Amino acid sequence: MRYSILSLALALFCVTAHAQSAPDEAAGNDASELAKKLSNPVASLISAPFQFNYDSKIGPDERGHRLTMNIQPVVPISISDDWNLISRTILPVTSQADISPGSGSQSGIGDITQSLFFSPKAPTAGGIIWGAGPAFLLPTATDDLLGAKKWGLGPTLVVLKQSHGLTYGFLTNQIWSIASVKNNRDRAPLSSLFFQPFLSYTTPTAWTYGVNAESTYDWHAHQAAVPLNFTVAKLTRLGKLPVSFTGGVRYWAASSATSPHGWGYRAVVTLLFPK
Repeated sequence: MRYSILSLALALFCVTAHAQSAPDEAAGNDASELAKKLSNPVASLISAPFQFNYDSKIGPDERGHRLTMNIQPVVPISISDDWNLISRTILPVTSQADISPGSGSQSGIGDITQSLFFSPKAPTAGGIIWGAGPAFLLPTATDDLLGAKKWGLGPTLVVLKQSHGLTYGFLTNQIWSIASVKNNRDRAPLSSLFFQPFLSYTTPTAWTYGVNAESTYDWHAHQAAVPLNFTVAKLTRLGKLPVSFTGGVRYWAASSATSPHGWGYRAVVTLLFPK
């Protein structure tokens, strides 16, 4: 599966090169506005990101490595004249090896994180955009080492502002385990904080330069993991379909006993479906 994911990533990026060698029909204000919406986690925009992450030096002996494709559909639903409900799903498809001594290799689906944001359609008088709601952890992992084997629940919140091409803010959630999957009651309870401050700048030609920190904190183990992501994205079109292509690197500024160390890599292909 590791090689299948790599092959898919390479194929998508070959398409990127071909698309960008042609005249960029998406250049201009429309593309720039779409790129800005894409930087907003609760924008009224249907999107389907396919995010590829490669990390290494995992585990106590730092011999493990992991390749993950996160499938992350975002679907806004209008629930009134003033409010949207934004569904954000993260489904990881992972291939990993040697993440702990004697663990071998695993490939398959991980646990789904499902977030629902209730968000006003219009920013506040001060230009603040926000959304809040519940976050769920669903034990969909196909291997014991790919998931927590717990049902989880907690609150999630996003707050941001957009001005003159800049987007800055944070997204956070706190998830507690509320039940164990059958025959996995020996697993430790889950209490995990996720906090992601982000900053990006979108140019008039729809290039976006971004930095964020996808930090997590395990309240039971008292351990933090903080990867810093540095990315460059370009919004273009494949035919009439707007597509964003992103590439970047990540550095693990803080690592837990089970997280990666050092440098990693990220690539994202996002399909957009504007109304």
